[in-house]
Amino acid sequence: MDLTRCGLLVENAETVARLYARHRDWTVVEERWLEERHDERSTRGSSRGIYRVLSSRFKTASPNLPAVTQLPSVFDQCETRRGKAQVLYFYLVEDDPLVKYVVHRYVQRFQNASDEGLDFSQETVDRFLNEFHYDDGSEFDYADSTTHRWGKGLRSVLREIDVLETQQSLQGRAPNVGTIPLLVASGYSYENDGKEWLSRPVGWHYLFQPEQYWDSLAERVSGHPDWEASGIHGELRLQPVGETFAWAERAEENE
Repeated sequence: MDLTRCGLLVENAETVARLYARHRDWTVVEERWLEERHDERSTRGSSRGIYRVLSSRFKTASPNLPAVTQLPSVFDQCETRRGKAQVLYFYLVEDDPLVKYVVHRYVQRFQNASDEGLDFSQETVDRFLNEFHYDDGSEFDYADSTTHRWGKGLRSVLREIDVLETQQSLQGRAPNVGTIPLLVASGYSYENDGKEWLSRPVGWHYLFQPEQYWDSLAERVSGHPDWEASGIHGELRLQPVGETFAWAERAEENE
């Protein structure tokens, strides 16, 4: 239930990633974090707790996402804070099976009912949480106060990535996606499903992009020099020219 402790914390997560890219040693990163008290909390214990949640998202990161050492250059290329949040969102989803499950359930609703499927009221969140089962077969079983905090954490994340508009909003929408998070989402989809990824763009699904947007998204990606489009029997294929996240590596080399 790490989402009850903190959401994306964009600036702090970016700091952790930059510290790791500089030192390449998680022990040193934690020491530097605690010395500088980057999370601005009042106690060392709470500071360490926040660090462990944020660093876990990077330590367990899927190989289908940019490496932690690439993230500083990824962040540098993001045009907005929202873009950084949308990138970090993928690391949260990959690290937290409960978040991933709930996102999948919302994606299913969204595909079937368009924007009407994005009801993030606590009642709907509770229903999804109560359907969740762990790998050992045990059910989700937490106090109402805990699930309420978890729901607040989820809605905080959704505001950060532009799915929810305001603190009071409960009805979600398809967010605007910048170039860099679009490249990350597309690369993630390609790494998950290979050349056929456009038939099921999981990264676009996670960012709640409806199917009517896909042609426009594909056109944007194909316009990037690190991606190429081709047609086989009238079917569009879109894939990286070389390594999926080479665009981040080159930016890193130029620093």
